[in-house]
Amino acid sequence: MFHSYFNFLTKYRWVVIVATLVLAGALSSGAQFLSFTNDYRVFFSDENPQLLALDELQSTYTKDDTVLFVITPKDHNVFTKQTLASIAELTDLAWDIPYTQRVDSLQNFQYSYSDNDELIIQNLFQPSQELTDEQLKTIERIALAEPLLNGRLISKDSKVTGIQVQAQLPGINEQAEFPEVANYARMLAREMEAKNPNLTIRLTGGTMMGNAFPEASIHDIKTLIPIMFAIVFIILALMLRSISAMIWALVVILLSITMAMGSAGWLGIALSPPSAGASNIILTVAVADCVHMLVSYLHAMRKGWGNRLSWKQQRVEASRDALAVNFRPIFITSLTTALGFLTLNFSDSPPFHDLGNIVAMGVGLAFFLSVVFLPALMIVMPIRVRPYKTKGNKFMKRFSGFVISNRWPLLGGMTLVICMLVSFLPRNELNDDLIAYFSPDNTFRSDTDYATEHLTGMYLMEYSLGAEQPGGINHPQYLKTIDAFADWYRKQPEVLHVYSIADIQKRLNKNMHDDDENFYQIPTSQELGAQYMLLYEMSLPEGLDLNDRINVDKSASRLTATIKSLSSSEMIALQQRADQWLKANAPEFMWTEATSPNLIFAHIGERNINSMLKGTFIALVLISLILIFALKSIKLGLLSIIPNLIPAAMAFGLWGLIDGQINLAVSVVASLTLGIVVDDTVHFLSKFQYALKDLNKSREEAVEYAFIHVGTALWITSIVLIAGFLILTLSDFQLNAKLGLLTAITISFALIADFLFLPPLLMMIKDKK
Repeated sequence: MFHSYFNFLTKYRWVVIVATLVLAGALSSGAQFLSFTNDYRVFFSDENPQLLALDELQSTYTKDDTVLFVITPKDHNVFTKQTLASIAELTDLAWDIPYTQRVDSLQNFQYSYSDNDELIIQNLFQPSQELTDEQLKTIERIALAEPLLNGRLISKDSKVTGIQVQAQLPGINEQAEFPEVANYARMLAREMEAKNPNLTIRLTGGTMMGNAFPEASIHDIKTLIPIMFAIVFIILALMLRSISAMIWALVVILLSITMAMGSAGWLGIALSPPSAGASNIILTVAVADCVHMLVSYLHAMRKGWGNRLSWKQQRVEASRDALAVNFRPIFITSLTTALGFLTLNFSDSPPFHDLGNIVAMGVGLAFFLSVVFLPALMIVMPIRVRPYKTKGNKFMKRFSGFVISNRWPLLGGMTLVICMLVSFLPRNELNDDLIAYFSPDNTFRSDTDYATEHLTGMYLMEYSLGAEQPGGINHPQYLKTIDAFADWYRKQPEVLHVYSIADIQKRLNKNMHDDDENFYQIPTSQELGAQYMLLYEMSLPEGLDLNDRINVDKSASRLTATIKSLSSSEMIALQQRADQWLKANAPEFMWTEATSPNLIFAHIGERNINSMLKGTFIALVLISLILIFALKSIKLGLLSIIPNLIPAAMAFGLWGLIDGQINLAVSVVASLTLGIVVDDTVHFLSKFQYALKDLNKSREEAVEYAFIHVGTALWITSIVLIAGFLILTLSDFQLNAKLGLLTAITISFALIADFLFLPPLLMMIKDKK
């Protein structure tokens, strides 16, 4: 069957090349349909319970399409004439940001007070108002004393202030809507800084975060792929020492990437930061197939056939040898690698489904190109081959001698190292920090970190607290319970600010009693509360109503606790304490769970770990069955499980020492790498088995044969894979950076295990001659 297939390739080589290029063009053209998603919701399945709770809250009140201008005067004082004038001007200009529904700032804060028994509600200060020093002090005193401002729109030390813009994006074309809002906000910030050089303005908020996702993806594609191509170019040049072979490899790699990404476009896959990294992964994985084929081809060409064959015939025979030796191992490794990536479909996060599927397509296409297109190319294209050198083989021969002579010390030493590293596995903990998904050098990340440290945070705990009946939010007992819940939150060390309607009702009750501080408390009756709230709402200007705090029939209100940057476990622990407080102190109709984007990410880690453990187990079983069938040996197939599991275990143990944080991306590494690390094991075992059975060699001789014939190729492919995944550490998106680093560590341990641990294990197998 092989001879018929190769004869077909030889006879119709030009047809194969042209047809492959036509197919490549057709599939690659789908890249025009690729799009980038802006919505963090893409990280969650439609059935995710925390996401459903968030969608319900935001449909009742408002979505988190916000832009927060974080304003820092260089003179460290917000309450100056110049700075307040700039705040007033920017507040006015912010209404022109596309899709804006609401703007909140110090200037338009609806300050209420009593004047001769009359309730006055007005802006904290007027845009055109000439402020005296006394008025500036009064504004500062009011702002710092107001719970709805202090820790939200003004820092406790009066050095930083904020202007929050609430937009209502249509959601028709998010690819255009998010950048439209973000770019307009950036323009306003730069214009205001130019007008008032005393100000430094940073931008954060949900809309800026949504815009940061595609920006990070585009940044990675523009920067990482060229860097990776340059590194692969250098490595292939050094290892293959043939310009023609290097160019062929680069063509196969490039076609694998463009065809896979084009296929994703045809399938309508929207790229997110995780799936945008597929190109780099395909690049590194495709190298392995090319290298094994080309190393065998160059080995055959350098060996030569004397004067018996022409150069064309030598190319044909060298291609035949390369394909005969590598077809089965490349098929097995491509199958297991694709299977490993397909297990990402078990993830609870859809972007990793896309990543796994795109890379699996790339792996399949790389296999097709390596066994169909590349052999045809090797037959027709001329190549200059340098005289055969045996340095690589001599080194591998010496290295195999070292391994054979020291099998027992290596087996014992490696076992000790493995056990030591695995013992650090418990040091790892789940932690998905939404903002930390971005690199510290990312502008959105740095601006958000600054806002959290100096003004307010982006991490929230939000509740829609029911009042049992329409109008029930004005009942004294309901308001007292909410006020007590808010006070409980304020006492927690993790909390920066709490916003509830109880604060508004207490202020109104004080105002209606001639601003007597003794009446800063919940109104004594539901009727009074309803009257105060009605009077207050009627006095509010357009765009500053309470729709973001109260539902339509006034049967529920929103409570928002802004919290510090916490780990997933700390955030969930705070949520659980809050749930316990509600159940112990509130009536059952008020019982509800907190929700927010950061809280969903806090829960996704645990859900994803459980899903990926299931996926990894299934992949391990299937890969083991494939190896048993391919190697036709139950003993070797089962033995291969050890060097395939050990690298991930060692890597996660080392991760516990150097980082210890398991986020959404890190949790998929075991499944992702399982199919990759199998590659080296398969190639080594296939050569070992061939020498043992077909060449009738001893265990020691079979190990030496495997090292000599596949050791160099394994070294090259592993170096390329490690380099490829290390390039991901330069990503603007920390999920990809950590995934790349841990995967590179895993592949490094896989190479060590295959060179120092697997051979001693194989030499323990009894000879069967």
